[in-house]
Amino acid sequence: MNSVISYSNYRIGELWGNFMPRRNEIKNTIGTELFNIQINPDNFDFNPQTEFVKWAAVPVSDFDFLPEGMQSLIIEEGLYAVFNHVGDAVKARETFGYIFGVWLPNSEYQLDNRPHFEILGEKYKNNSPDSEEEIWIPIKRKA
Repeated sequence: MNSVISYSNYRIGELWGNFMPRRNEIKNTIGTELFNIQINPDNFDFNPQTEFVKWAAVPVSDFDFLPEGMQSLIIEEGLYAVFNHVGDAVKARETFGYIFGVWLPNSEYQLDNRPHFEILGEKYKNNSPDSEEEIWIPIKRKA
């Protein structure tokens, strides 16, 4: 399930609020992880008004059965930087600030134009200070 949003109109709670009651309609899931996916437009900048597509998703074995109102997405393979985030949503801003403001500019990599995503697994506890999730950032070597 997806929605077009921006940081100034960040309706992520609404997206997940619509998805979670329906996730059991998806019969061919793999594992129990949830995926919080962001697809940015080409040449995305972090302007609060810039719109992007946000997905609430689960991995599936195939697309043979797609519940009404849900869409499929294949995440293209490639190189990703993976970070472990511990903390609530407020602390996540600090983690993303470090990734994009410190780590990425000082690395030998640049952003690749593929989906960014978080994997919300067993240790994920929505907005809890001891919640854990993996942040996957698509990267490629600097030219």
